[in-house]
This record gives sequence, structure tokens and C-alpha cells, in this order.
Amino acid sequence: MAETSNDLLQQTSRSFYLTLRVLPGVIRPQIGLAYLLARTTDTIADTELVPPAQRLEALQKLRERILGSSPAPLDFGELARQQGSPAERLLLEKVEDSLAQLKLLSPADLQLVRAVLDTITSGQELDLRRFGRWGETTGEPSSTRAARGDARPTNQIIALRTDEELDDYTYRVAGCVGEFWTKLCRAHIFPNAKLNDAQLLADGVRFGKGLQLVNILRDLPTDLSKGRCYLPAERLAAAGLAPGDLLQPDKAPKLRPLYDRYLDLAGSHLATGWAYTNALPWRCVRVRLGCAWPILIGVKTIERLRAANMLDPRQRIKISRCEVRWLMARSVICYPWPTAWRKLAPAPAAASGKAVASGVNLTY
Repeated sequence: MAETSNDLLQQTSRSFYLTLRVLPGVIRPQIGLAYLLARTTDTIADTELVPPAQRLEALQKLRERILGSSPAPLDFGELARQQGSPAERLLLEKVEDSLAQLKLLSPADLQLVRAVLDTITSGQELDLRRFGRWGETTGEPSSTRAARGDARPTNQIIALRTDEELDDYTYRVAGCVGEFWTKLCRAHIFPNAKLNDAQLLADGVRFGKGLQLVNILRDLPTDLSKGRCYLPAERLAAAGLAPGDLLQPDKAPKLRPLYDRYLDLAGSHLATGWAYTNALPWRCVRVRLGCAWPILIGVKTIERLRAANMLDPRQRIKISRCEVRWLMARSVICYPWPTAWRKLAPAPAAASGKAVASGVNLTY
């Protein structure tokens, strides 16, 4: 991969870059490029200083270029100037360089990269249409209003409606990555291994959903400050809560039972991801480590979220660099001993029974 791309990957991702470095060279460029373009689309979607309609237009143009349906050069100069992060600004300025790397992929790999990015951008566009209505009347980004100390009217929090909408969203922006990862590894790393492909793909999807659900649960206060709530309104109503109530940290005890059920669901997904990891051939050390690290970080994050006030924006849950390095080192040390390795993360049987296997509904 080009030096600029490697620099961008390192600057825009704290933990994924470490995962990328451990992967076999035969799949590293494809996964790195897919991640780089996904971060570019995500940066566009999250640029709050730009109206939602303009962001949607930019996303659609980039999506067309990725899919090869439009040759029109892209100029995201205005969007780039709105970025507070130098790395994200450079992502937008260098978008043509990133797109040019698509031409270096084989036809089969190009099809996989295009398919996963098509699904991811569909989720980002859905998010903008669903949540972009908030703030359009004032023309100010939520970050500006928050910095000024403005109180958000509780009726301006837009929430997902159902568990099905949440499951669909986690598939679009992360579950599909599990499919992409699985198909790419199957083609290049273990094409002849005797594996249950249907089960592996299904588990890969749950793996991705689990990682995204952990992010959603961790980022709940941040998302609420931006007027969006990924916890479904029907579940909140059953718990006697409205989306706007979640702006009040003292509502945490009332939310806790429902929140813990979603933590259980995330844990169940990650446990399935651990089964997925252990289904891969033992000789595929690099791929297994690349799967294990985000799982271990996710499990540790869930553990911390169980003890925190999930509605208090001051209690930002973050796994330190030192802790990440320790988790990585421990996994490498344990790898030669299968028993020790398998104990690093919970097996599916150890996941809570409160989350059903389908990963869509929660039982009460």
C-alpha cells in the first residue's frame, strides 16, 4: 500500500491499525483500502458543520465512484476545511488517491471491496436521513450548541423505533464487514480448509454486529448530545422512558436493566465472534490474532460499561493504549497453548441467555 495510505490508516485508527499490521500481506492491502474508504465516507457523514443534504450528496457521489458508475472527479475541499482533525482533512483531500488504488485490485477482490462499501454507505445515508432533521432549523452543528451550553429540548431526540431497525443498522455498518473479511480470507488464506461456510459467514456477521453494538452502547451520551438515540423507542417505552429522558444522568438506574440486556446481546455476539475465530485453521495465526484483539477489547469495554453511569458524558469509557498492548501481548503468549488461548474470551455457551441467538430480539 502507498506510504500516504499507511500514514492515513495509522492516524485515523488507534486499534485497527494494529490489527491491520498483523494480518498476512496477501489480504492487508484490500482490507486497508476498504477501511480507508469507509473512514472517508464516515468523515463525510459526520461533518456536522455541513447540512445533511449536502453530506448526502457527497456520500452518493463517492459511492458512485467506488462502484465505478461515475468517472466524475471529486473535490471535497469544502468538507475538508471543516475538519478539526488533520488526518480526516487529509482523508478527504486525498480521496482520489484512495480511489485510484481500487484499480490495483483483482476483479474478485474489487467486487468484494465494492460490495462491503456499498452496504456501509447505505447505512450512513440511512443515518443521515433518519437523524439529519435535527438542527436543520437553526443551521448550527450540535457541537456548537453544546459548547455554548444550550439545553436540548427532550422532544428533539430522534430514536430508532425497533430492535429490527437496530439490527439492520449494525449489519449495514459492521456486520457486512464480517462477511467481507470471511470471503476475503477464504479466498486468499484458507481456500481448501474444510469449514462450514454458511456458519462461518453467519458468525462473521454477528462478530461485526457485536463490535458495533459495543460502540453504540459506549457512545450513548455522545450520540444523545447530537440528537440521536440508537436504543429503540419501543424498548424505552416498555421501561417507562422516553428518548429525551436519557439526557438526564439520574435516569441511569431506571435504564440499567434494559441497557444491561443490550450489553448481554453485545457479549453474545462477541462470544460468537470468538467461536468464529477458533473455527479458523490453527495455522492461520495472524488472522486469528487479528480477530482476537477487537474481541478482547470489546469484552473489556462491556465489563467497564456494566459499572459506569452510561448516561453521564463525563464517564467516557476508554481502554488505554497500555491495556490494549497488554491484551495483545497476552494473546500472543497464550497462543501456543490451546487451553489458555480459549480462556482469553468467553465461549458462546457462557454468554447470557437473555440475548436470543438471532441477535434481533431481547427477552424479558
